[in-house]
Amino acid sequence: MAEQHEKALVPQIRFTGFTDPWEQRKLGELYQKNDERNTDGLGSERTLSVASMTFNSAGNGADDSSLPNYKRLRLGDIAFEGHTNKEFAYGRFVLNDAGNGIMSPRFTCLRPIVEQEYSFWKYFIHSEKVMRPILVNSTKSGTMMNELVVEDFLKQEILVPSLPEQRRIGAFFDRLDSLITLHQRKYDKLCVLKKSMLDKMFPKGGSLYPEIRFAGFTDPWEQRKLGEVASGFEYGLNAAASDFDGEKKYLRITDIDDQTREFRTDDLSSPDINNPIDDRYLLKEGDILFARTGASVGKTYLYKASDGKTYYAGFLIRAHVSDEADAGFIFQSTLTERYKQFVLLTSQRSGQPGINAQEYSDLLLPLPSLMEQRRIGAFFDRLDSLITLHQRKLELLRNIKKSMLDKMFV
Repeated sequence: MAEQHEKALVPQIRFTGFTDPWEQRKLGELYQKNDERNTDGLGSERTLSVASMTFNSAGNGADDSSLPNYKRLRLGDIAFEGHTNKEFAYGRFVLNDAGNGIMSPRFTCLRPIVEQEYSFWKYFIHSEKVMRPILVNSTKSGTMMNELVVEDFLKQEILVPSLPEQRRIGAFFDRLDSLITLHQRKYDKLCVLKKSMLDKMFPKGGSLYPEIRFAGFTDPWEQRKLGEVASGFEYGLNAAASDFDGEKKYLRITDIDDQTREFRTDDLSSPDINNPIDDRYLLKEGDILFARTGASVGKTYLYKASDGKTYYAGFLIRAHVSDEADAGFIFQSTLTERYKQFVLLTSQRSGQPGINAQEYSDLLLPLPSLMEQRRIGAFFDRLDSLITLHQRKLELLRNIKKSMLDKMFV
C-alpha cells in the first residue's frame, strides 16, 4: 500500500535526477487572491488581454478615468474569470508571462505567495487531469452560469514538484511550444504562398494569360471544356462504410481533408459489401473526384498511387484525365477563385446545392500547352508536399505535447 501511495505522488515520466515524491499542498499556501490597483498610473498601452496574455495597445476601449480601477497584473500572476457558461473551462486560467501590466477589474488575480516557476504553472493550470477535480469542488452551479468560488478554490489540495523540477518541466514545454509555433508559421506562410501562386499562375476573368509564367512559355492559353480532356464522369459506389479490412480503402467526402485535399487516413474504412466490388469503382492515377451535393459540393481530390487500393463513394463523381492534359494541373485548377465561382453559380438548386456529372463535364478551363501544364502541376505538387510535411510535423508535435501533459503531471 505504501508503494502504491508513493507511485501516486510521482508522474509517469520525469527528468533524470528527480526522484522525490511531489508534495501535497493547498493552493492557498502557494497563491493568494490579489486586488492591487493601478494606483501608480500605468497607461492603456499596458493593458493585458487576458484571453491571449498580450499587451493590447488599444486598451480594450478603456478611457483614462477608469484606469485607476484596473488591477495590476505582475509577471507570474494567474488571471481568471470567475464565471463561465461552460461546464468546466480549463483555458479560462491564464498565467501572465508577458510582463507587468493592468487588466480589467472583472477578472480575478492570483499572486504567488512563495517563489514559483511561472513557465511550469502556465501549463500546469491547463491540465484537465489536475484541474478537473479542483474545479468540481470549487464551482457553484447557477441557473445560467457556473461560478468559481475563489475561497473554495484556494482550499483545494494539489501535488507540486520542487522548484528545480518545475523549471525543467516548464523549459521543456516552452521549447516544445516554440517548435509548434515555428512549424505553424512555416505552414501558414506556405499556405499564403500557395494562395498567391494560384492567383498569379492561372488567368483571371476572361484573360488567357497568367500574371506569372515559367520562362519560355508565351502562347495564350486555350479555353477547353473539362469533358474534352477527361472522360468517365461516373458516380461512385453506393455502399455503407465498415471497418477497414486492411486492403480495400473506401473514400467518402468526409475523408478528403478540407485544407490539404489529401486522403485522411486516421479513420480508414472499407466498403460494406459482400459481393466482389466492381473494379470500375477502383481509383487509378489520373482520376479526380468531385463532390456532387451538399455543403461540400465542388470539393476535389486527386488520386495518388501511394493512397493504395481505393474505392470511391456515391456522393462523389470521378473524372479520368486523358493523356492530352496533366491531371495535377487540372486538379490545381479546381483550387482557384475561378473554379470557386463556377461552383457557387452552378450548384444553386431549389433544395441543397449540387452539381451533376454533365455540369462538371461542361466546366470551362483555360489550358496552356501540355508542357506548361506539367511544369505548373509539378510546381504545386512540390509546394503541397511541403505544406503536408509541416502539417504532419505540427500534428506530431501537438500529439507529443498532449501526451507529455498527461504523463509529466500527477
